Amino acid sequence: MLAMGTEEWELYPCSYSGSQVIEYRPVSEDEDGEDDQNGADVAVSLDAVLPDDLLEKVLSLLPVASVIRSGSVCRRWHEIVHAQRHAWSKTVPEKPWYFMFTCSQDAVSGFAYDPSLRKWYGFDFPCIERSNWATSSSAGLVCLMDSDNRRSVLVCNPITKDWKRLPDAPAAGGRTADYSGLAFSVDRSTHRYTVAVARSSQVPSEYYQWEFSIHLYDSVSGTWATPFTGVLLGWRGGDECVICDGVLYYLVYSTGVVMNDSEHRHCLVMYDLAARHSSSSSSHTSLLSMAIPAPCALTCGRLMNLSERLVLVGGIGKQDRPGVIKGIGIWELRRKEWHEVARMPHRYFQGFGEFDDVFASCGARDLIYIQSYGSPALLTFEMNHRSWRWSAKSPVSKRFPLQLFTGFSFEPRLDIAL
Repeated sequence: MLAMGTEEWELYPCSYSGSQVIEYRPVSEDEDGEDDQNGADVAVSLDAVLPDDLLEKVLSLLPVASVIRSGSVCRRWHEIVHAQRHAWSKTVPEKPWYFMFTCSQDAVSGFAYDPSLRKWYGFDFPCIERSNWATSSSAGLVCLMDSDNRRSVLVCNPITKDWKRLPDAPAAGGRTADYSGLAFSVDRSTHRYTVAVARSSQVPSEYYQWEFSIHLYDSVSGTWATPFTGVLLGWRGGDECVICDGVLYYLVYSTGVVMNDSEHRHCLVMYDLAARHSSSSSSHTSLLSMAIPAPCALTCGRLMNLSERLVLVGGIGKQDRPGVIKGIGIWELRRKEWHEVARMPHRYFQGFGEFDDVFASCGARDLIYIQSYGSPALLTFEMNHRSWRWSAKSPVSKRFPLQLFTGFSFEPRLDIAL
């Protein structure tokens, strides 16, 4: 079904599968069952004679969206699509999709963009009813944390609609943290996953001291642990962190008390997740001693894991007014040094129209998405080819001046189950 330039599709239960295999009979048949002497051909449905393994192979060559739609053809196809998930692990990985929705208190529904086919699909996101959830994705799964209480955590597969509520994340010192960052990592071989919540709260009456804690959830044990607590001096945490190659990276911000250099208003601190299994405890001094300064004065910095490469996307602040951006840059961390990958060409920067200093960016594998909160326009950047490209025109339209848009990316996978 086509609507507004998009394709809408859903996962239908077996009760919706009304199609059946049609059995063709010979044109004529003797009473004793022998073929007609004229040698009439027998018409046979290809689906009836195609073994399950070959049908799985054929379907695995299709894009994920086509595989989902094929599950509505008949009962047999539905069972193969939804019961034989191990077969989809051999499919060629697709580029990450982007789920765009408008910020509201309504149910979270919007449109998913498929960059391979350059199509938008009407898409209802499972398990959440409001748009104020922090998100982090990895290997086909999406982790969500309620931005209001910052404790409710869900994990879901947006394609299969499977989802699971995790035990509540620990609170920071028994109270709601001022800032909480969410990171998520899935092992592509075992499908074991780790959820990291980094919390930062101001010490009462101490502006330059901020409590900092890391809380980790392991899908195998099904429990939370708090391997690190400390105090940051002159720095506060935020809501931006990511897990890359077994290390948790977290952006911290200068309070302006200890450091006044505008070039170092942001730093990156690191925590090796393997350290949680060691007997020695880390201190906040060691975290800050290994901190890596941001490459420039940043606005709206975003960290992302692109095939185990740590990438930073951010607005480049003006020299005299760091809070106002003059462009958007992309950097990659190599051997603890930032290397500039690209800067958004001015024509694309202008293409967003009235561009605020706040924007969304995310990515996976080798694809980065950038979107202004005030516009449904979506820009992509391919790391391997260093190429910029607008998405197909979004079906989302701006209905009133202050309407805000946001979104996040995820890999479309059928083989990842919870």
